[in-house]
Amino acid sequence: MTDKDAASIELTAVIVAVTGDEPRVLTIRGGGALPTGVFESGHRSLQTGLRSWVERQTHHPLGYIEQLYTFADRDRMEGGAGGRVISISYLGLTREGRASGEHVPAWESWYRYFPWEDWRSGPSRLVARVILPRLRRWAAEATDAATRRDRARRIRATFGTSEETWNEELVLQRYELLYEAGLVPEAARSGPRAEPELLGRRMAHDHRRILATGVARLRAKIKYRPVVFELMPPSFTLLQLQRAVEALAGRRLHKQNFRRLIDQQGLVEETGEIATATGGRPAKLFRFRREVLLERAVAGTKLPLSRSA
Repeated sequence: MTDKDAASIELTAVIVAVTGDEPRVLTIRGGGALPTGVFESGHRSLQTGLRSWVERQTHHPLGYIEQLYTFADRDRMEGGAGGRVISISYLGLTREGRASGEHVPAWESWYRYFPWEDWRSGPSRLVARVILPRLRRWAAEATDAATRRDRARRIRATFGTSEETWNEELVLQRYELLYEAGLVPEAARSGPRAEPELLGRRMAHDHRRILATGVARLRAKIKYRPVVFELMPPSFTLLQLQRAVEALAGRRLHKQNFRRLIDQQGLVEETGEIATATGGRPAKLFRFRREVLLERAVAGTKLPLSRSA
């Protein structure tokens, strides 16, 4: 086997926090990449290696992590030399802390990379005014009718234009469609049509694709597992909890429905304390019930995502 045929394993982390009603992701290179490093023979396990690289590059300790996906496309590394690089990615949930180090770590809003995914103020104007017209033009440029129909179908399925047809979980499918159409910066190496950063901040290699996979996974999980526990402080108001879920989902929730669901699931309990720095009426502080924290991996312990009425 030649060096060109060899494969190396890279560990990549999507580390998420929610701070100030914004979903944040831990990056390196001033926002241009995700924390990443090579799996070394001295690492006891994949998770040990990942934690070592993240803490070395960002000085931020990791809490909850789970394996996300394995990326092994032949052309995933820009200007890569030598053999194939297989990336095993992980999703981590934490609370934002200070990041430092020579790799220029920074916490960034994930909507900086996917601005079309934020529907908290209603349907995205970027989708309506920029993305859909350019995707439809791309579909119309296909050389045969079957391809035109297929492209049009995929556009309708992934970029629904109303709150009823928008599926917040299709983050990866939307990004990959934009990539195929040559409308995101990373597509520049595949053709001359790529847009500048109007359609999101560029990341090295396929790191934005990995990030899209992490966002999609988390948006799906908050509907059936209470993973948002990992992102909240020890005590919080119900409005803070709702805003955290909305930040992740990219859409507003109906307040009364959300609180009814929280109450039905028995996820939280009152602390007996009051938050006075809410900018309005004093609000009760809550915490997650200890039994729920111990049983969070059990199906049926849920934090459903209810949409606005």
